[in-house]
Amino acid sequence: MALKKFKPVTAGTRWRIGNAFAEITTDQPEKSLLEPKKKTGGRNVQGRRSMRYIGGGHKQAYRKVDFKRNKKDIPATVKSIEYDPNRSAFIALLSYADGEKRYILAPQGLQVGSTVVSGDTVAPEVGNALLLRNMPLGTVVHNIELQPGQGGIIARSAGTYAQLNAKEEKYAVLKMPSGELRKVLITCSATVGTVSNSDHALESVGKAGRNRWKGTRPRNRGVAMNPVDHPMGGGEGKASGGHPRSRTGKYAKGLKTRKQKGSDKLIIQRKNGKKL
Repeated sequence: MALKKFKPVTAGTRWRIGNAFAEITTDQPEKSLLEPKKKTGGRNVQGRRSMRYIGGGHKQAYRKVDFKRNKKDIPATVKSIEYDPNRSAFIALLSYADGEKRYILAPQGLQVGSTVVSGDTVAPEVGNALLLRNMPLGTVVHNIELQPGQGGIIARSAGTYAQLNAKEEKYAVLKMPSGELRKVLITCSATVGTVSNSDHALESVGKAGRNRWKGTRPRNRGVAMNPVDHPMGGGEGKASGGHPRSRTGKYAKGLKTRKQKGSDKLIIQRKNGKKL
């Protein structure tokens, strides 16, 4: 993908580095795959604010993306590569041989006119979805299932991927985007390739107003509050602070908050290199 550096004709464009959208082929989404998306403004069913710093933002429609890829052994042609306001990656519109249309996450390098197919034993080519059992070692994959038939839930954001490192009796060993080594059932499916829009992390919004368009309101620092409002508030001048912590008093740096999970036994090595 390509980034676009803007001329500093205004204060907002001085620091802006945006997406050139070179891969995008159309700005008109498929209407049959759209759903309305209701905004809450951070309010619960009683109308009371339960999440701060949420509100406003541009109106959006949700694109129904096929994460399961359960239309097996029917070839599909890529009709367009499109922008999706609900995720960092681009999406691809597929037209199947039987006439059905579906959106999928667009892998890096997928072109309009390409043919993709999903199935248990299809070729491990970019955009194809198949079982981990039938992939060669070293294959780069995304949209990975944790339970067979569940639909992909791992490596779905822009530029992410996992790599198939080994295959054991009923498990495949994947190196996750975080660096973690994890066992996944060999009967789970994944899509070959890297997720598109890999330079998303290098973009710069340039001004606060662009975050308002996304529905994010200004965030108030804890040290700027009074003691009644935050554990880090109060003090004379800039002498406030203390150990970084959340509004409820939980330490923000170093405290482990991950709960024990049944799938912990499938983790071979943590992202920090420590072995279990």
